[in-house]
Amino acid sequence: MGESQRRRKSRDQSAQRQERAAAKLRENLLRRKNQARARRAGDADETDGLPAAKAPVPDQDADK
Repeated sequence: MGESQRRRKSRDQSAQRQERAAAKLRENLLRRKNQARARRAGDADETDGLPAAKAPVPDQDADK
């Protein structure tokens, strides 16, 4: 592979990385805008992330 091909490949990878980062930023901005709108409207947030932690299940052996 020649020097010019390596440079072109590096630029292509860099451009793809920047496009992915821009898409993630847009996605994050939309999510945050929706959260802010929901707070103003008094509605609950519709999250796509991890669910809240559940209450621990009581240990059945502790009673015995």
